[in-house]
Amino acid sequence: MEIRSVGVVGAGQMGNGIAHVFALAGYDVLMTDISEQALKTALELIDRNLDRQIARGKITAEDKAAALGRIRTTLTLADLGKCDLIIEAATERETVKQAIFEDLVPHLQPHTILTSNTSSISITRLASRTDRPEKFMGFHFMNPVPVMQLVELIRGIATDDATYEACLKVVERLGKTAASAEDFPAFIVNRILMPMINEAVYTLYEGVGNVTSIDMAMKLGTNHPMGPLELADFIGLDTCLAIMNVLHDGLADTKYRPCPLLVKYVEAGWLGRKTQRGFYDYRGETPVPTR
Repeated sequence: MEIRSVGVVGAGQMGNGIAHVFALAGYDVLMTDISEQALKTALELIDRNLDRQIARGKITAEDKAAALGRIRTTLTLADLGKCDLIIEAATERETVKQAIFEDLVPHLQPHTILTSNTSSISITRLASRTDRPEKFMGFHFMNPVPVMQLVELIRGIATDDATYEACLKVVERLGKTAASAEDFPAFIVNRILMPMINEAVYTLYEGVGNVTSIDMAMKLGTNHPMGPLELADFIGLDTCLAIMNVLHDGLADTKYRPCPLLVKYVEAGWLGRKTQRGFYDYRGETPVPTR
């Protein structure tokens, strides 16, 4: 099947980026959220990010105008039922995602493909709560979506070949590269990345190094563009903890036990950049380590 229209559930950090790249690639996009303000903020952010791409010579002003013209918003989830492909990009909580899919199902066209941008939750389990597990996939973008080239495509146990091939063509049309992953906890990227971040937090917790020395060591010692604690703040410490819990619960291996210090930061509401405090304090002109 040819996919022409795309529904995006959630207008947050990931949702607005997904809407951006699909509109720029020529798809008609319908984005929904429970908040009118979230939709307004998302459109403003997409506008600014398109301007950045113009400034870097990646796109033209005409490309921007055409992309913005392809994005519509709605507060009514059922409106997405007419789309050929739906990408859920809501918060990383399984109960929230299940509720969204259950509300969507009665309004879908027979051919509509359902996908989730989840970074760790079982695709097979999410698919089982819908009427079309064979037309359900994981469609995991990296953050920030307009910049990062990788998309993880995750097949549930019931996903059919036609659905996988259709999603693969979409990734190619977006100008991105697909990595196919099996449906095991946290897939590929986060299965490797999150334990590294968690170990960096343990290194801080045990006093092996402070925030500055840990991030400096990984940036200069292993050529990472961001240190692991800086990256954790960028991702969101609540998201990091949620993924570590998925790994720990799903694989029952103590090496995935979330560091108590990571838990403490999340309990404090210090979630990183989005709350202005995490392993760094972002309330001043330059970030200051908090430990």
